Amino acid sequence: MRRTGGLPFVPDGDLRVVVGDTPDEISAGVLTAEVVGALLDVPLGLVTGPDVGPGAVRLGLHDDAGPADADPAERYTLTVTADGVDLRAPRPAGLLRGVATLCQLFGRDGDGRVSAPAVVVQDAPRYAWRGLSLDVARHFFTVEEVAAVLGVMAQLKLNVLHLHLTDDQGWRLDVPSRPPLALRSSSTAVGGGAGGCYSADDYARIVAFAAARHITVVPEIDLPGHVNAALHALPELTPDGVAPPTYTGIEVGFSRLHRDVPATRAFLQDVLGDVAAMTPGPYVHIGGDEVLTMAAEEYRWFVRTARDVVRAAGKTPVGWQEIAHADVDPGTVVQYWDPRADPEPFVAAAAAGARLLMSPGSRVYLDMKYDADSELGLAWAGYVELRDSYDWDPDRTVPGLPADAVVGVEAAVWTETLPTAEDLFVMLLPRLAAVAEVAWSAQDRRGWEGFRVRVAGLAPGWDRAGYPFYPSPQVDW
Repeated sequence: MRRTGGLPFVPDGDLRVVVGDTPDEISAGVLTAEVVGALLDVPLGLVTGPDVGPGAVRLGLHDDAGPADADPAERYTLTVTADGVDLRAPRPAGLLRGVATLCQLFGRDGDGRVSAPAVVVQDAPRYAWRGLSLDVARHFFTVEEVAAVLGVMAQLKLNVLHLHLTDDQGWRLDVPSRPPLALRSSSTAVGGGAGGCYSADDYARIVAFAAARHITVVPEIDLPGHVNAALHALPELTPDGVAPPTYTGIEVGFSRLHRDVPATRAFLQDVLGDVAAMTPGPYVHIGGDEVLTMAAEEYRWFVRTARDVVRAAGKTPVGWQEIAHADVDPGTVVQYWDPRADPEPFVAAAAAGARLLMSPGSRVYLDMKYDADSELGLAWAGYVELRDSYDWDPDRTVPGLPADAVVGVEAAVWTETLPTAEDLFVMLLPRLAAVAEVAWSAQDRRGWEGFRVRVAGLAPGWDRAGYPFYPSPQVDW
């Protein structure tokens, strides 16, 4: 960002969004009017076609916008003068990333007057994958609550929502090939909560809301472990044909599928095929974590079989870091989460063509307690304060891993201790902002002292939107 020294832009009652007449520009303009209008608490009109008058936020698609050496997918150029705002990007996603920056530039003085400084910003993300994994299996969150999370993600320029849809405690997606999964195993949650499930229409609403903000939804069907909910609904998946009882605790590693049970292969093919068909994005997450009671050869069979089903459905498989032990193929995304593990399998997976997604628990597991006094969260990965989520380099997280093998960064929030949306946001904010900056900004272009000032500037917006957050003592709020 370069300050030009000009007078700031002070929006007035004639503030409007001006766009070209293409569908992509109009869609971006509609969302911009909504987001900026809510931020400034004023209605914004939308104008298509020429409008050269002062006081406008102008959006346009231009191939040469943004840093020339960056991927055009999300790069942009933002120019703010006293006369208005000009935002250009090669692709629609870049326009919305620029709008997020514009919203961060707006501030209020002591009299409540809103302005944005005169600047020129040429920007592009460091990583193509900048995500949040949201566990809706341990506790269920409604479509509206997920939409609120997506709204915050868009403000922070995140672009992947990974939904952890199944676990021992509940099955959260109604799939057409196996209705009993939702019918019998969606009404439970940790601690005996009410549970819930997304219908096909609900899931489509989440996907559409995300897509309007250029956020990709990655659904996760966790297997071959974390499957008690599936076994309860479909006893034919158990060796003795007897359904286990529902489970509402938080232990892991006790449930598993069995390769030699006749119904297993069809279950994998049908359910993963359903989820792939319901998801327009390019990825399906197959889980693969914490399978503690299965021989290595059988585990490899499950990972290969799930991978092949996902590939046959036209999607790219994603899995937790344990799948690195199962002969991953080129393009597979391996999600690294436990820094205690031997790095060699991840280096080998990258050499075989896999990409690594960085989610180290000690940095970006946002269900970890902030400190010893935190009422919410767990602490198996240690306490994770705001600076812990900020001060790290994804390219240096796995010793020996080439930097070009890192596809991106993804925070995770597990919800064993988070039954409400209020609890969820307290754990996400402000740490999600730290993760977002790690994922977006080059390592040599960011620093803690600057970030702690910028994140404090986000708090008034969170307050206005009704998002509770943790006022970290590391920041002067």
